[in-house]
Amino acid sequence: MEVEIRHAEPGDYDALREVHSQPGVVKGTLMLPFPSAESWRKRLAEKPTSLYSLVACVDDELVGTISLSHETHPRRRHVGYIGMSVHDLWQGRGIGTAMMEAVIEMADNWLSLSRLELNVYTDNDAAIHLYEKQGFEIEGTLRNYAFRDGRYVDSYAMARIRRVSGTE
Repeated sequence: MEVEIRHAEPGDYDALREVHSQPGVVKGTLMLPFPSAESWRKRLAEKPTSLYSLVACVDDELVGTISLSHETHPRRRHVGYIGMSVHDLWQGRGIGTAMMEAVIEMADNWLSLSRLELNVYTDNDAAIHLYEKQGFEIEGTLRNYAFRDGRYVDSYAMARIRRVSGTE
């Protein structure tokens, strides 16, 4: 299986709506159920310049998305924040790994970001394993981080630090 990673295009809005309407994706993100195609169309059309949105495709089917937003504040320009979703039917098949590798390569080699951050629910073992495999470490637990399925759930704050000469 070959995974193609590419920039998200405005025409991807309905496929992104489909990914984000999956029960597993809703459970693992801050997204609300039943996203509209219009909200995704608008999100892609009005994207800030500090946000890079990539998608993963297998045989021309959009199966996942990852975004990297970088800080614009002068003292935090070295920081990027990652958010990722993989269609329920494609989880556990290497899509997340391919997207993480692409976004880390962009952050390290093109954007000069030395700190990447993300949040993940503490019960999302597969995602935590993926992030740790990519060099992320748990920096803390955010209690009652989000309301999901009728109760509050905790999240880990995770980060990956790339040591750059002159910062050690």
